[in-house]
Amino acid sequence: MEERRTLEYYVLDVFSNTSYKGNPLSVVFTSGDLELEVYQNIAKEFGYSETSFVYYSHTQKALNVRSFTPIGFEIDGAGHNLLGAVCGALLKKLPIFEEQDENNRFVIMKNSPIPITARFDPVTQYPIVQMHQKQAVIKHQIPTYKIAIALGFKIEDLEIDILVPTVVQTEVAHTMVPVRNSQLLNSCTPDSKLLIEISKEYQFEGFYCFAITDQSQGHIVEARFFNPIIGIEEDPATGTAAGPLIGFLTKNKYAELNKEYKILQGVKLNQPSLIEVMNRGNDILVGGSSVITMRGELYI
Repeated sequence: MEERRTLEYYVLDVFSNTSYKGNPLSVVFTSGDLELEVYQNIAKEFGYSETSFVYYSHTQKALNVRSFTPIGFEIDGAGHNLLGAVCGALLKKLPIFEEQDENNRFVIMKNSPIPITARFDPVTQYPIVQMHQKQAVIKHQIPTYKIAIALGFKIEDLEIDILVPTVVQTEVAHTMVPVRNSQLLNSCTPDSKLLIEISKEYQFEGFYCFAITDQSQGHIVEARFFNPIIGIEEDPATGTAAGPLIGFLTKNKYAELNKEYKILQGVKLNQPSLIEVMNRGNDILVGGSSVITMRGELYI
């Protein structure tokens, strides 16, 4: 019987300090690149919205990360897939920053360096990682009636002062969809087929629906994220959308520069996640914590 290769993996709950909350991510530790089909098969087997594969490269002096959805789509961008990958490497005590300048820490994702900063929570000892996304680019608006139909809203549910559904991009382009309140937000019933049609027509990926909340609740908005075009029906925490959202809110004077805010996501899925965001003008910080929930070996 032939010897099969094994790879170690962790399952982390990302944007959470508590297991079985946040956004689950499998992080698979490899010694280098694998064949495309192997990445895709493993991601399909785990079935989480994304699976990240990591190894440390001495030539690049950086952690390499590649992430795939269950339908085999390789994704870009600094979201929970990257945050969880870095947290996993730090929890495994991989020396991912040893060969880097203290003021210029980064990881490589699909050949692009993404700046990050990391520290450990003094109480829990969990890593807290901040990803530095690019400045938010406010793109085109999407007709409200189209979004309303696709998400099962009335048009007036999506009209909040000056805010209208708008495509915004840091790493990845998503549509920011303002919703009148949290009750409406949590009662919507998206039509995936219509959402995919709109994504294709207006050239973006996901729909980040958000309701502005009372700051006394500890978060600036509550959000839900739908991205069926890459196989994600609903995601409990989405870093690639949180960055564009704080850029959009700052542009429209709902948030201030250089101030940290929290976004609550995943309530409807019973996987509440808190995403920390800050718009610094020249870049946007998106961060949070992760906790290991499972570990094991897989065979290839």
